[in-house]
Amino acid sequence: MQVARVVVDVPLAHLDRPFDYAVPEKFAETVQAGCRVRVRFHGRLVDGVVWELGDTTDFSGALQPLSHVPSGEPVLTPQVARLVRAVADRYAGTASDVLRLALPPRRAAAEKRPSPTPEELPPPPDQAGFARYPAGPALLTALAEGRPARAVWTALPGEDWPTRLVELCRAALSGRRGALVVVPDGKDLDRLTAAAERLLPADSFTVLRADDSKELRYRRFLAASRGAAQVVLGTRAAMFAPVRDLGLVIVWDDGDDLHSDDHAPYPHARDVLVQRAWLDSCAAVVAGTSRTAEAALLVESGWAHELVADRAVLRSAAPRVQALGDDFELARDPAARTARLPSLAYEAARKALAAGAPVLVQVPRRGYVPSLSCARCRAPARCAHCAGPLGISPRPGPEGARIPACRWCARPAATFDCPHCHATKLRAAVVGESRTAEELARAFAGTTVRTSGSTSGVLASVPGGPALVVATPGAEPVADGGYGAALLLDSWALLGRADLRAGEETLRRWTNAAALVRPAAAGGLVVVAADAAHAVVQALVRWDPAWLAERELADRRQLGFPPVTRMASLSGSPAALAEFLATARLPADADLLGPVPERPRPGQDGERERYLVRVPRAGGAALAHALAEVQGVRSAKKVPEHVRVQLDPLDLV
Repeated sequence: MQVARVVVDVPLAHLDRPFDYAVPEKFAETVQAGCRVRVRFHGRLVDGVVWELGDTTDFSGALQPLSHVPSGEPVLTPQVARLVRAVADRYAGTASDVLRLALPPRRAAAEKRPSPTPEELPPPPDQAGFARYPAGPALLTALAEGRPARAVWTALPGEDWPTRLVELCRAALSGRRGALVVVPDGKDLDRLTAAAERLLPADSFTVLRADDSKELRYRRFLAASRGAAQVVLGTRAAMFAPVRDLGLVIVWDDGDDLHSDDHAPYPHARDVLVQRAWLDSCAAVVAGTSRTAEAALLVESGWAHELVADRAVLRSAAPRVQALGDDFELARDPAARTARLPSLAYEAARKALAAGAPVLVQVPRRGYVPSLSCARCRAPARCAHCAGPLGISPRPGPEGARIPACRWCARPAATFDCPHCHATKLRAAVVGESRTAEELARAFAGTTVRTSGSTSGVLASVPGGPALVVATPGAEPVADGGYGAALLLDSWALLGRADLRAGEETLRRWTNAAALVRPAAAGGLVVVAADAAHAVVQALVRWDPAWLAERELADRRQLGFPPVTRMASLSGSPAALAEFLATARLPADADLLGPVPERPRPGQDGERERYLVRVPRAGGAALAHALAEVQGVRSAKKVPEHVRVQLDPLDLV
């Protein structure tokens, strides 16, 4: 008798294991390990995936037969199945949760179409692009030879990073190994795809993007699982792509929070790809213009080597960076400390525009005036109905008026009464890109002003003529020939956040924008509206993200914060949390921090609290096992109140 061990699509923690089913004779030639099936489970017909096939079972009773086999297509490869189990164990989740992230919905029409294969493999790439990095040619050689080289790459300013990443993939492909590249968003993926179309053979790569139709996405997924396309490019969900003979994984801009999945068990693309490199003994590259503390730990531990350029090469490629808060500038312009567009920034923009170059203006908030506060006591302005934050929309209301409204429930706030000081006037706490564009249009009359952000639409590129481009972080378009200047405004909104990652996140956003500016020899200038003595500003001025990452790592080691430790966030009602912790068999060296009130979310009912559980990094597996065990017990008891468990959350404050 043939036995299929099936992971059923049931979101219950106590059922996180394969179940044995008999394979009827009529399905014997169709069913394969990794294919989708339909089975009877507790009287219901549910979906499942065949984890493996066998000839024996430990079940003492009569096995239920498979109800239906929609297709014998093996969509779950053994390597990805092993990764799914490892990710579920690492994040205290279930295999069925991870499979929902890893496998796209089936489309029968896509399975009927053949996946074209490339005619021949490409030769190794030209090493000239990586010649500016002392270890770059050696990395390409190692990939072509199939060796598991690991690197943390800090890209130079102005670097054509999509081309460099595709060159790494081509090196792996020339050695008959597959490659997987994960980038944060569609804009980055478009640039990466364009580079792949130039450098890789047709049909040798496939692109997995979230906004494709379900049939197209599934067809491209099948090209990878069938081994037709050995290079996969994609956003976050592509971290589970079934690449055959995987030889290289790459994550670009690993500090971007888009790499963290919003669905249980909340995996991070960087950590999944590092785990995958270890499981499959393949090469790995963590790349970006900046560096995270997690990447610094990979270098410090010896797991990866850093790939950086010499300082002389860096100086020739970087723009000049000047802070508005330095002593000379304050002496020349005392108002620079409080002005939103001080004279230095104004002059830098004026000179760049006069030279015929575009100017990039980065503002940290989208919208018009996304945040309001009391004009007297500066307390955040809240909606009288739901306590949500008040803001002003970029679209004017009737008769051209812009009335403050709640950003949660959308109710207008025609009147305001501060509950703290009873003042009735409001002021802008944060100014968004739409309002900034209005201000700049008045200051630079006759100059074209473009906006790029989620409110107005993200621009992929802009022409090289004189123009002001106002963008939010991550939405900065590429300018033909580079920007003549970049103005980084409202730095306090980034540096002043109550966030463990505020420093490294600010530098990441700044370097991503500054990397689009021309070199200093070509007149490129970056003006940052911040105190020059701040460590993050110093890292930008010296263009030394590795130094800041090492400093962040040392500070977190002293304070016991990730990535030196593993942390779990537990959130729920006070009663549910108390019951959860009373049942949990936490490691002996675990620190329990909290509870603290959880920040309210739109539509949230009832009081919710949050605990943090901290263990040394070596105890992360034990912590995850203990939390998964409690979830299984609560699931078996059908406890109605859910406790949200998240390991290594980005938001700790």
